[in-house]
Amino acid sequence: MFDAKRTARLKWACRRGMLELDVLFLPFVEQGFDQLSSEQQETFERLLTCDDPDLFAWFMGHQVCTDPELAKMIDIVLKRVKLYVD
Repeated sequence: MFDAKRTARLKWACRRGMLELDVLFLPFVEQGFDQLSSEQQETFERLLTCDDPDLFAWFMGHQVCTDPELAKMIDIVLKRVKLYVD
């Protein structure tokens, strides 16, 4: 479980330079992040260290992420965010 300071830092890291990424990350953190395992949470944190152009390409399906853990996390985020939108 994340403490309040770490959670605040995570939410800040979700605020990207691209609106398309903000729309994915912020709802995910607010509504789905706590349900992840600790390993998945760490993978999500690692995902947030990637560059915006790479993240955009992966999430929009323009490129495939070659890191299997990150690719799985991208899929998790997309599936969870789709649930919130539908």
